[in-house]
Amino acid sequence: MAILVDKTVLMDIDGIRRALTRISHEIVEKNKGTKNVILVGIRTRGIPLAERIASEIEKIEGTKPAMGILDITLYRDDLSTLSYQPVVRETEIPYDITGKTIVLVDDVLYTGRTIRAALDALIDMGRPKSIQLAVLIDRGHRELPIRADFVGKNVPTSSKEEIRVVLKENDGDEKVVLSEQKEP
Repeated sequence: MAILVDKTVLMDIDGIRRALTRISHEIVEKNKGTKNVILVGIRTRGIPLAERIASEIEKIEGTKPAMGILDITLYRDDLSTLSYQPVVRETEIPYDITGKTIVLVDDVLYTGRTIRAALDALIDMGRPKSIQLAVLIDRGHRELPIRADFVGKNVPTSSKEEIRVVLKENDGDEKVVLSEQKEP
């Protein structure tokens, strides 16, 4: 069985902060403010990233955008192949999303399947005006025709590599690491 070995730190705490500040400015610019914009963090690491973006937008605009949390567990296309009992957590979007601009926030964009599941979950809740995607890292290898509107960093990877986003809120540390599978 292969083990993961860290190769390099792609972003440190300052790099993550700068990327999220830039993404925040881009969201405000693209949407001409934040009226009718709802930031929705995808569990797990999309939530603290969305909260940080909301705080940055508040510094820029003077008002904090609406926020929500999305759990996509039941919308995954690999649910029947998982060998464990998946834990379904609550989706918390206390707003009518119909006619609103939704900005989905996640840590890493890879195959696009997580985002496809998030789109399905959102459409079940209403009919947004538009859905945009903000990710900290885009590592390529798309299996579906999905792209991010706002990207912190593009990191081309091989299929044997993995990106780990480590956040204070979840992990007690702050960095983005590129790891590689190695045979023992």
